Amino acid sequence: MKVIDFKDAKCRHCYKCVRYCEVKAISVQNEQAHIMEDHCIHCGQCLEVCPQNAKTFASDMERVKGYLQRGVRTVLSLAPSYLSVLDFDQPGQVVDALMRLGFDEVRETAEGAALVTEEYQKLLKSGQMTNIISTCCPSINDLIEKYYPSLVPMMAPVVSPMIAHGRLIKQMYGPDVKVVFLGPCIAKKAEAVGDERVEGAINAILTFEEVIRWWREEGIRVKECEDKPMGNPDPGVNRLYPIGGGVITSVLTEGPEDHYEKFHAEGIKTCMELLDELTRGEVKGGFFELNVCKGGCVKGPAAERWKRSMLKARLDLEHQVKYTEEAVHIEHEPILLDKVFEDRYIQDNQPTERELTEVLRAMGKYTRQDELNCGACGYATCRAKAEAVYQGKAEISMCLPHAVAQAESMSNLVMDATPNMVLIVDRDMHIRECNKRMLDKLGISREEALERYIFEFIEVEDIEQVLEDKKSILRKRIQLETLDVIAKETIVYIESVDSALVVYQDVSKEEKAREQHMNLKMETIDIAQKVIDKQMMVAQEIAGLLGETTAETKVTLSKLRDSILDDGED
Repeated sequence: MKVIDFKDAKCRHCYKCVRYCEVKAISVQNEQAHIMEDHCIHCGQCLEVCPQNAKTFASDMERVKGYLQRGVRTVLSLAPSYLSVLDFDQPGQVVDALMRLGFDEVRETAEGAALVTEEYQKLLKSGQMTNIISTCCPSINDLIEKYYPSLVPMMAPVVSPMIAHGRLIKQMYGPDVKVVFLGPCIAKKAEAVGDERVEGAINAILTFEEVIRWWREEGIRVKECEDKPMGNPDPGVNRLYPIGGGVITSVLTEGPEDHYEKFHAEGIKTCMELLDELTRGEVKGGFFELNVCKGGCVKGPAAERWKRSMLKARLDLEHQVKYTEEAVHIEHEPILLDKVFEDRYIQDNQPTERELTEVLRAMGKYTRQDELNCGACGYATCRAKAEAVYQGKAEISMCLPHAVAQAESMSNLVMDATPNMVLIVDRDMHIRECNKRMLDKLGISREEALERYIFEFIEVEDIEQVLEDKKSILRKRIQLETLDVIAKETIVYIESVDSALVVYQDVSKEEKAREQHMNLKMETIDIAQKVIDKQMMVAQEIAGLLGETTAETKVTLSKLRDSILDDGED
């Protein structure tokens, strides 16, 4: 099962989790981040830095409540970091508050730490290992097994205090008892439920944040609870395990002299630097206490919400522990505390140089100079990002400079493709931007244009008016005499940069075509009028001739008629 992941709805174009993940166990697909379980070491860094609260955490709360509601005997293993995280007057109040939730008994995980301390002392005393790396931190264990497999032989073959405590409790109360671990560590859950080598020791994991929420639901106020004792003998100095150097302090306080040098490292970067040195064989004869969280478990990801300083957390815990106090010996039957660590190296497909070059070119990286290595995508170098793209962990669109360049090139393409003349002018009439069409009309280069003022080329009354009253001018017909252009002018005020966007649509051809069309119409009308006039003259001449002919005909016919009539009378 996945212990942590991201919500699809909230993860967008951020890549902060990728930047902070030192092992790059986060893939981005379709602009959504996902945790690769086989690569993850469960350090919780991604959950701490996510600005969108897009993280999800697999909770065991309902399972634990189910145990208690069914009356199943349930013992809680309480991480000693509670001393620096929870708010109380007396530590025993925390015990009472937890038992009010229904737990049968509360015991300190430091009881298991005491057993682990004894195993470490045996290793130190035997002197058989060249170097010894503590194995209390499950994230460190994952880091070494997955990314530094050559160092696996240096890992102390001992279970973590949590597992040791779980096995001790089950030995004491029987295999049917349910053991719930309460602490600040996310990796503990992955260890308890995802590691077959320690399966069955712990039945459920709760974080401090979950328990505080549970107390609120039940109306339990810790400072009003009774001061009740823990169910275990005093583990003494073993309570220091959650702070940097706590393991070493416990081992030295109760152990014999040995020849190993003691070192402790906190924070994943520091730990990785040390592991690199060990890989190169630069250090020998050392006992190394490593903790992936800077400050130790007291600053674990499930305790981060308290925002308590590392120093304050350390002092609070140390205040509760007496360094010189040795733990009361814990009587127990033999318990299996050995653990065999394995090579679980993650081998990703590696691109050839040709394949890598193809990805780089797709990212707009054609030369070494194009590789900015800005880290905005989450990867330290462009080549590392290209490798992640090849492996399916990243997308080309994650490259911020490339995305910006694409956006700029697209906007410039639109600007240069338009047949209109476009420019941006500030209040001083200084040209801030200018497209290719306008440059051609001005007859200058872009570099020169950005050093000039628009009033050097055209009248600027309309531009000044828009900058003054911030009211747009839309498609006003003007004559740009200096440019020999008739244009429709649009000027829009841009508030964000206090400038004017000026667009001139060249309508010179249309105006000339319209003038020619108008001239043609007038010529046609003139010709038509001449034809009409000529036709009228012809009609009048024809009418005159027809009138004379008709009169003559009338006279002749009249005489013919009279002649005929006269002949009839005789």
